[in-house]
Amino acid sequence: MCTLALLGTVLSVGGALAEGQQQKQMADHQARAYEQQAQADAQSAAFEQSQERHRQDLLQAQARAQAGASGAGIAGSPTEVLAANARQGQLDIKAIQYGSQLRQNNLTTQAAIARFSGRQAATASIFNAGNALVGGLSKIHDPSKGLTSSASGNAVLFGTSPFRASPIFRASWAGNN
Repeated sequence: MCTLALLGTVLSVGGALAEGQQQKQMADHQARAYEQQAQADAQSAAFEQSQERHRQDLLQAQARAQAGASGAGIAGSPTEVLAANARQGQLDIKAIQYGSQLRQNNLTTQAAIARFSGRQAATASIFNAGNALVGGLSKIHDPSKGLTSSASGNAVLFGTSPFRASPIFRASWAGNN
């Protein structure tokens, strides 16, 4: 019986530690996924910014061509329109950068939270393992029982029969059965 209780305790301790490590590994994988998403968002935003710059360059070229085709000089009002378009194009590019930075910050924060949760799970598993160890060891040996065992509530002395035991024991054994 002692061996089974000890084996159960060892399994409980090992299970608690393994569970914590698995949770930590899952949290680390989740954190890496968030970091990869943040990196992918940065790359996507860089591409989107490049596309926006190209689009703004085309719009500027078209506006200059229209101004030249209309016979108006590139002074005064057409120049102001071109400058305003360029400023708006820069604002659009800055908006893309800002949105991307917000998404990256969010993903980086989620990665940090996932890692923290993993460390917390690993720490909790150590405490759970300690709890299982103390609980299991206390079941193996109960000093208040001495040399008796109480599986069904009936006291039985090891290696003796109730007929050879003391009269007090015989009376208590007879009353419990």
